[in-house]
Amino acid sequence: MDKSKRPFLKSKRPFLKSKRPFLKSKRSFRRRLPPIQPGDRIDYRNMSLLIRFISEQGKILSRRVSRLTLKQQRLITIAIKQARILSLLPFLNNEKQFQRTKSTARTTGLRTRKK
Repeated sequence: MDKSKRPFLKSKRPFLKSKRPFLKSKRSFRRRLPPIQPGDRIDYRNMSLLIRFISEQGKILSRRVSRLTLKQQRLITIAIKQARILSLLPFLNNEKQFQRTKSTARTTGLRTRKK
């Protein structure tokens, strides 16, 4: 049958509207509260606010993770950097890296030469 004589068959799957009909949409049904309330001041002295935007390793979270606007992310980044310079926040958080369950101390006695 010629292409011109086939009525209504433009695609291979004419009854499926989307390519992936069984996948859920990316939007969530629950509205989340914004991470920064209207009364919150973005300032280097506001530690309770700044700590929420730092990962366990001490890195600044990205906009996608923290759900901030571009302007808020810039202000948070500047405030965190100021707090780090003034020693209010650590640059790195390596506490888990240095914790050991069992001490592996070497022998502390003096070594003597055999004659």
